[in-house]
Amino acid sequence: MHPVWRDHLTATSVRIDEDGIPRFPEPAPGAKPDCRLFDLSHLGLLAVRGEDAFGFLQGQLSNDIRELSESHVHWSSHCSQKGRMLASFLVIRVGDTFYLQLPAERVPDLLKRLRMFILRSRVTIDEASDELVRIAIAGDCAAAAVGDCGFPVPTSENGLALADGIAVVRLPGPEPRLEIIGPPEPLCALWDALQAQAAPANTDAWTLLDIRAGIPSVYNDTADTFVPQMANMQLIDGVSFHKGCYTGQEIVARMQYLGKLKRRMYVGEVESETPPRPGDALFSPDSTSQQGSGTVVAASPLDKGRYALLAVVEIKAAESSEVRLSEDGPPVRLEAPPYGFPMEEAATT
Repeated sequence: MHPVWRDHLTATSVRIDEDGIPRFPEPAPGAKPDCRLFDLSHLGLLAVRGEDAFGFLQGQLSNDIRELSESHVHWSSHCSQKGRMLASFLVIRVGDTFYLQLPAERVPDLLKRLRMFILRSRVTIDEASDELVRIAIAGDCAAAAVGDCGFPVPTSENGLALADGIAVVRLPGPEPRLEIIGPPEPLCALWDALQAQAAPANTDAWTLLDIRAGIPSVYNDTADTFVPQMANMQLIDGVSFHKGCYTGQEIVARMQYLGKLKRRMYVGEVESETPPRPGDALFSPDSTSQQGSGTVVAASPLDKGRYALLAVVEIKAAESSEVRLSEDGPPVRLEAPPYGFPMEEAATT
C-alpha cells in the first residue's frame, strides 16, 4: 500500500491489518447499502514494461494481447505446461505499460515465474502494488458518482477510460462496478468525494460481487488446479483460441477442440458452521472421478452461517445428484453464472 494512501485512510481512523488491508466498520445487520466504496489493496499489481513487453506477454498469457486498447481491458491467465492456471488476472494497458491485477498472495509466485521466461527479452516485470492506488464503487449510483467527480466513465463491460494518468474500468457483473486506478493524491481526493454517496465496504463484499459475476480468481490453494475452461475463462473472454502458442496452449486447445469438458464453474450457496475456503473439496455420491467431485474457487459470507461461493464441479454431478461441502458436509445449491452456459457446450459434454 502506498504510504500516502495508508496515511490518508488512517487519518480517518480506519484500521489497517498486518496484511495491509483496511478494515471498515461493518454495516448494521440487515443493512444493504445501495452504493458501496471499496479499497482494493487486497489485489496486487504487476507492471510489465519494455520494448519486448507485448511479444513477451503474447507468449505467456492465455488471451490475445492484441485485443487490449485504450478503451478495452480483458481477463487472462498464466498456465503451467500442463495447461492449468497458476494465476488469473485482469490485464490493463496504460500507454506502454501492461498491468496484471490479481490476488496479492499470488503476486510473488507469478513475478518469479514470469521472470524465468524473460531470458534475452527486453522487458522488465515489477510489482506495482505500492505505486498505484486501486479503489472501486459499486451500485446503481456508480457511473453518476464517478462522472460527477470529473472522470470519464466507460459505457460497456470491460471498458476502459483514461484521463491524466488515471484509469477507469467498468467491470462485469449483475451490479454496476467501476474500478479506478491511479496515483495516490488524486485518488485520495476522489475517495473523499465518493464517500458522500457510497458507504465503505470490506474485502468480503468485493469477493461476493466477483462471485455473483462469475469471475474466478486463482489463490495459493488452487494454483495449478484448473484448466482455464474449467473455470469458465472462455466464457468471460479470458482465453484466445486463435492467437498461437503460449505456455500451456497445447493442453488448453486440445480440451477445446478434441476433448470433452467434464467440469465447469458454478455459482453456489451453502449453509455451513465453518467458512468454505478456496481449495476445499466437494463431494457427490455419484462421482467416479479420482480427482474428486469438485473444488471451491472462492467464497464469501452472506449471513451468519450462510455463504456464497464459486465452485468447479463435475458437470454430471452438478446436473444429476447432490453435491456436498466435504463427504459429510452440508449440501451446496448450484446454478449457472450470470453469463450462462452455451447450448453447444451443454450438447457436447
